[in-house]
Amino acid sequence: MLMGVLALIVQQSPDTGGGGNSILTPNGGLMVWTIVIFLILLFVLSRYAFKPITAAVQAREKALEDAIEGAKRDREEAAKLLEEQRRHLEASRDEGQKIVAGARAAAEEVRHDMLEAARTQQQEILDRAKQEISRERDAAIAELRREAVDLAILGASKVIEKNLDDKSNRDLIEKFLTSLDANSITR
Repeated sequence: MLMGVLALIVQQSPDTGGGGNSILTPNGGLMVWTIVIFLILLFVLSRYAFKPITAAVQAREKALEDAIEGAKRDREEAAKLLEEQRRHLEASRDEGQKIVAGARAAAEEVRHDMLEAARTQQQEILDRAKQEISRERDAAIAELRREAVDLAILGASKVIEKNLDDKSNRDLIEKFLTSLDANSITR
């Protein structure tokens, strides 16, 4: 049908050779056929092309709107996650500071306990040393007494030239030395 219309248009076109029709002169048949072809083309395009093109454009617009909404949601979710991560980081810092403070307090307590234990141990060593010195002094005094008694007996026996009874002599000299210790302490 389209071919028939085109053939008709070609037949009605003015001769390029010597006719008086110009391109600017209105031709009624050509105008009618142009309008008819335009209407047929408009009908065909609206039926088969405009609806799918419009649907595609609308689908594209909807996809773009959905993408924009998705981007907004993603941005809001990212902001929420970022804020949550900041809170977690701050909580971790606080917890870390608490752990460090606890460790410092524990270290200070251990240091204090160790110093106290060292002081206690030092005092015990000093007390034992004093007791040991006291025992050694008492042992040395007892040994000196025995030697003094032996020397006194030996000296007295030389003076008297007679050997006295050891037991009675010892008792006598020990009493004498005890009286000397008591007198020397009171002075």
